This record gives sequence, C-alpha cells and structure tokens, in this order.
Amino acid sequence: MHTSSLTHKLMAAATALLFSASLLTAHAKRTGEFSPQVPVADSLAADSATSLVRFETTLGTFDIALYNDTPLHRDNFLRLVRSGYYDGLLFHRVIRDFMVQTGDSTSRTAAPGTPLGEGDAGYTLPAEIVFPTHYHHRGAVAAARTGDDVNPERRSSGAQFYVVWGTTYAKPALSPIRRRVRMATGGKARFTDEMVADYATRGGTPHLDGQYTVFGEVVRGLDVIGRIQAVATDAADRPLTDVRITRATIVRQAGSQPASKRQ
Repeated sequence: MHTSSLTHKLMAAATALLFSASLLTAHAKRTGEFSPQVPVADSLAADSATSLVRFETTLGTFDIALYNDTPLHRDNFLRLVRSGYYDGLLFHRVIRDFMVQTGDSTSRTAAPGTPLGEGDAGYTLPAEIVFPTHYHHRGAVAAARTGDDVNPERRSSGAQFYVVWGTTYAKPALSPIRRRVRMATGGKARFTDEMVADYATRGGTPHLDGQYTVFGEVVRGLDVIGRIQAVATDAADRPLTDVRITRATIVRQAGSQPASKRQ
C-alpha cells in the first residue's frame, strides 16, 4: 500500500480511537520471549524511579514503563492493575499497522462476535498531554477517550488504553500530518527534529500527537504487540480469535522493591 493511502486509512482509523461502541470500526504461537528495545526503553526498564507493569497474554508477555510526569494516569493504572481489573480482559480492538486496544470491562465474558468498546471503569481522568516529550512512537501507551465534539477537554477513559504500532514515515510524508496536528491542537503541537527522525526509523502514529495522553511505553516484549496487531479481525476490529490478558502484575512500583499486584 502506498504511503499516501496508508496515511488516509490511519487518519480515518484515528477518529475512531475511542472507547464508545458506536465508534468501533493467523493466530501466533504463544511466547514469553522479549525482543530487544531501543536504549531509552532499556534505560526506563532499569530505572528504579520508574514503575513497571507486566501483561501476560495469550500471545506472549510485555512490560510497560509508566511515566512519572503523567502522575494521575500512572497512579490510576497501578491501582487498576493491583485490583485485578485487567485480568481476563480481551484486546477488543485491533487495527493492523495502527494500534491494539484493551480495557473494556465487559470483554471478560463476551461471547464471540459480540460488539465491544463501551465497557470502562466508570470515570474519566483529566488530560495529561506532555507533548513533545511524549508522543506516539511505536510502543507508546496512551489512554483512549471520547471525541472532541463531546469531550473538548480531551479527558481520558478511566481504564481503556491502546499500545501504538503504526508505520514509518519519511519526512515528506509527515508534512501534511504535521499540519493537521497543528490545526487539531490550535497550533500548539509542533514536531521536533528528534520526533521526525524517530518516525522515519521506529515508526508510530503521528496523527494522534498532542491530542491523547501518552503515559507510558512498552519496554520489553514489543514483538508481542507486533503479533497482536497482525491478527485477523472482524468488521468491528475485534480479533476473530480472542487475544486475552491472562494476568497483569506490578513488577516494580517507583521507589520500592518488585511487588505483586496482590501484595
């Protein structure tokens, strides 16, 4: 697929990156192996001041490091994991070359083919958009939300989140996306040279920048996200074969020793 048509497809999908069901649009072998990550991710994984959460799924295991400059989202996420909220939930919305989404509380017992996307924790969080420090590179973890027309403050879902996969963008292909992002953010969101280089090599979903709260990133097991985003899906983007979170645990809470979510 040409870059221009792929960009158009992803822009259309971005408008549906919400937890409302009204906006919903090769099963790999299970493995727990971790793929190599970029140095920044390695640094986050080793930093005792950074909280780490592990997700065990039916397609493998991945770790998320939570950013300390999005404290409301960090603390909420840790609380949900500690309570067992994510255990048994499905990745209910998967779009190849875009992202994988989970957190619908009704997905735990959903029958095959049941439309999903409305279940949540019953509350929202104030936006913590720290841009350009945090942006939608591959592996970024961000909060889903309802659209600007009903949510002008861009408040986050209390529990639904997505992990970015995306694709790479050469600098010329980023130009129209950068213009659209500036318009969507009232001229506030401007891409740095580092971001432009990162999107050309690591890839991601730049059209979402400055509009959603990015509160962490996958630091181990990014290959698992790659397998999830590649599964076959139905017309509503639900995987034909369920991809389930079997267990979520707190590996390390900032400033403390490794801990279980049930400690």
